[in-house]
Amino acid sequence: MKMGTQGIKYTGSKRLIIPKLLQVLQPLQVNTVLDGFSGTTRVSQALKMQGYKVIANDIAEWSRVFGECYLLNTKPADYYQPMINHLNALPGKYGWFSKHYGGNDYSGSAVQPDGTKRIWQLQNTKKLDSIRNEIDKITKDPIERSVLLTSLILALDKVDSSVGHQVSYLKKWAPRSYNAMALEVPKLLVDDQKHQVFQEDIFDLIQDVAVDVAYFDPPYGSSNELMPSSRVRYASYYHIWKTICLNDRPVLVGVANRREDVGDKVSGSVFEEFRKNKNGKFIATEAITRLLEEAKAKTIILSYNNNGRATSEAILDTLSKLKLRWQLLEMDYKTHVMAAMKWTNTWLNDNVQSGSKEYLFVIEKTPSGATEIIKSFKQPINLSLELEPA
Repeated sequence: MKMGTQGIKYTGSKRLIIPKLLQVLQPLQVNTVLDGFSGTTRVSQALKMQGYKVIANDIAEWSRVFGECYLLNTKPADYYQPMINHLNALPGKYGWFSKHYGGNDYSGSAVQPDGTKRIWQLQNTKKLDSIRNEIDKITKDPIERSVLLTSLILALDKVDSSVGHQVSYLKKWAPRSYNAMALEVPKLLVDDQKHQVFQEDIFDLIQDVAVDVAYFDPPYGSSNELMPSSRVRYASYYHIWKTICLNDRPVLVGVANRREDVGDKVSGSVFEEFRKNKNGKFIATEAITRLLEEAKAKTIILSYNNNGRATSEAILDTLSKLKLRWQLLEMDYKTHVMAAMKWTNTWLNDNVQSGSKEYLFVIEKTPSGATEIIKSFKQPINLSLELEPA
């Protein structure tokens, strides 16, 4: 089964675990699913494809745009094709985006005369300048606008010259950056579900939303004890997407021309917090505890990477104190194989910090929820599901 989800290059993307997540949901009696930290919305898209009612939430502006495109749009692809054709046919024009993010090619070097590096070649930022302004002219409908903006962001992501984020750019132009940017209609699925998209602090949202399953993939901070306090956070990693969505002209700082309003002091998530409280406990761990306590869901599925700031031991301690029944599904990114899944009060792997591992905590908040998964996984897990390339 191919999962036709779409997304951008994204740190912490859950594209590879989508088939496993869907297998966890399959034996449950599920109608509604909350994707509390939706990011690129790949998980939300996959959930929609499986027929669930999806509630997607993320504080990022561009994530809301993706959510409106993939979850709320009710018009077929052929409705948008003339608009996409029109936008692609526009001549490029030097503007604000070209000034700050476009660069000339100097025999393969992306380093400009002033010593800065740029994320896109000038031919593509000129197209960006023309297309972004035209989008606001050809439609006033917010969902149509989100579909067109999603198309624009996907196209730009294919011709950038970065390692996947927007805080530093390559010295030499990436081969893909020489390609001409071309918009395509996003992969749209129209159904009759009443999906919802929010851009709220997760703790505000879960006070008002009750679902069968809540899937949480918080932006865990790094577990590197040497990481300085000025480290970059998710809002900074994808700051240009925010600017493209808003089409504002923010104050820019640093060699990467980051938005001033995405700095740590104004835009960091509590889940990314690397500091400890006065009792010596990580603030991020406290946030996870609160999330598990307050979520109104029969079952919670919590994604965890062993490189996160909140340690596995701290999560286990939280589950024990809350007296919640849980299962653990472990995936090694090197082998892409699930190691085990069972009710347990002990960590399944004594050496959890070796390599990069992804875990799904399946947590039961009400009886007869996650318990049903035990029956379905008495047999070996079917790993035949496949994903399309990124």
